[in-house]
Amino acid sequence: MRVLVTGGAGFIGGAVCEQLAARGDDLVVLDSLAAHKEPPERLPDSAELIVGDLADDAAVRRAVDGVDAVCHQAARVGLGVDFDDVADYVADNDGGTANLLRALWRRSFTGRLVVASSMVVYGEGRYRCPRHGDVRAEARREADLDAARFEPRCPDCGADLAWAPVTEGAPLDPRNVYAATKVHTEHLSFLYGRESGANVCALRYHNVYGPHMPRDTPYAGVASIFRSALEAGKAPRVFEDGAQTRDFVHVRDVARANVLALDSDWTGACNVASGEPHSVGDMAEALADGFTDAPRPVVTGEYRLGDVRHVVASPELAAEAIGFRAETGFAEGMTAFATDPLR
Repeated sequence: MRVLVTGGAGFIGGAVCEQLAARGDDLVVLDSLAAHKEPPERLPDSAELIVGDLADDAAVRRAVDGVDAVCHQAARVGLGVDFDDVADYVADNDGGTANLLRALWRRSFTGRLVVASSMVVYGEGRYRCPRHGDVRAEARREADLDAARFEPRCPDCGADLAWAPVTEGAPLDPRNVYAATKVHTEHLSFLYGRESGANVCALRYHNVYGPHMPRDTPYAGVASIFRSALEAGKAPRVFEDGAQTRDFVHVRDVARANVLALDSDWTGACNVASGEPHSVGDMAEALADGFTDAPRPVVTGEYRLGDVRHVVASPELAAEAIGFRAETGFAEGMTAFATDPLR
């Protein structure tokens, strides 16, 4: 199978390429290399590398020519610095996806399309009130966060809410710019599938970590930020009270989910998660345990308004739809991540 991987020199895209090449697929990689200080060494020798971004019509046309399947990983990720990043996020993620889909349309592509999405499309996760059952958490208010009231409360009675696993049928409620672009990426891709007849699958990644994760950038994930602090002999700074809950999933598992999705004809969106939730504070402590004489994490009470409190996935649909179950456990993965190479 000839597969185009956009962003194939990146953190997740590179892991996808490694697994596809290992089983003998013919790879085309479209990547701007803008995030790389030097040519990436991890790309398989057999891959055809096209250097260009998704705004480059000629590069995109060349990349889609003759491919049987597309794995769309290229995106500007993370929360960014502040809302001033909005135009860059929309140009790279919305505009880039649109240019890719237009090139596929002009080629009459009806093959398999797998797109990278994210847990951030849900906004806050799923919550239950002891009195009112499932309720939607309201947007967090600065006054509450300033007063260290981090837990969402029931909009009807004011009681603290308990998190529950979020399923793919939950309403989409993006609460930052990146999240809004990921919702749009999903919508554009599924519209393309409806119009073209292509089978489209969107994979909603939860907190991905592992080797070759980007470092020392405001766009990096929290695991990478904590790892960089520990390497510098500094204590990881854990925001809020450290009890915000996430699902940390290893990049090898995420790459395998993409391969399974490429081999499937299932259409829809599914969570890609470990099914093993932990708090951000737990993650910081586990990572610090992988260093000798490392400073312990410090809980700061700081917050970012665009963050959400708890997002924990149900992994059941991915198991049913594409046969995916995570294989790397939290303790094993975090121990290895303490010494994994970063980018």
